[in-house]
Amino acid sequence: MIKATAAALPDLPPFFHPLYLKSVGSTNDEVKQRARAGAPEGTLVVAGEQVAGRGRSGREWTSKPGNLYLSLLLRPRGEAGAAAQISFLAALALSGAIVEIAPDLKPQHKWPNDVLIDGAKISGILLESSARAGGGVDWLVLGMGVNVAHYPEDAGQSATSLHALGAIDCTPGSLLSALGPALLHWLEVWRAEGFAPLRQAWLARAAGLGQELRVRLPKEEFSGTFRDLDSDGSLLVELTDGALRRITAGEVFLPQT
Repeated sequence: MIKATAAALPDLPPFFHPLYLKSVGSTNDEVKQRARAGAPEGTLVVAGEQVAGRGRSGREWTSKPGNLYLSLLLRPRGEAGAAAQISFLAALALSGAIVEIAPDLKPQHKWPNDVLIDGAKISGILLESSARAGGGVDWLVLGMGVNVAHYPEDAGQSATSLHALGAIDCTPGSLLSALGPALLHWLEVWRAEGFAPLRQAWLARAAGLGQELRVRLPKEEFSGTFRDLDSDGSLLVELTDGALRRITAGEVFLPQT
């Protein structure tokens, strides 16, 4: 059993049940284990480092000490498709927290779940969930890794950290102090008002809106113009013939990435 403590964490709203682990394989795996055992919504595991962190599609996520690594247990009501909107919620919370602690930085959102600064990736967001018998979501784990002190130089795409961008006073704790309330705010907005206000706020900082991008799907790759988000968070891409194509899952590449 991994010993946990809340001593290394800042004060957070009562919604959160925080635990700090100096080292863990994966914060998502730790929270999934607790979810299966009946842990309450708001269970939050923060780690000093991950030795088996991962990103989308099972990719390895470099997780050295000095960055912020966390996973949050949620028990959203409704269908799995709607629960996937939590990735937009997380991006909004993170971009807002970054601006709060480093006002000179200008984070942007990249579909579906990245936050960029100056075109470089500052974070990773990973959702993992379990279905409820009869439909819906039993639990969902929101995993986030934010490059505070350092960033991977072999990530296959441009990456950066808050320290590299000049926010040298930022620590994982100070970032979490801003991020926790922001996550709770957007979660409450989403539950009360649906996706519409998240969509509007996400688009206000959308990277590549109105510009050409490349979309990679499992069996094809094509280019088009990023026109909008659909009402459910799907990407709307205008093709050369003027038709709009709706993308629910895939990889997106902006000109600078």
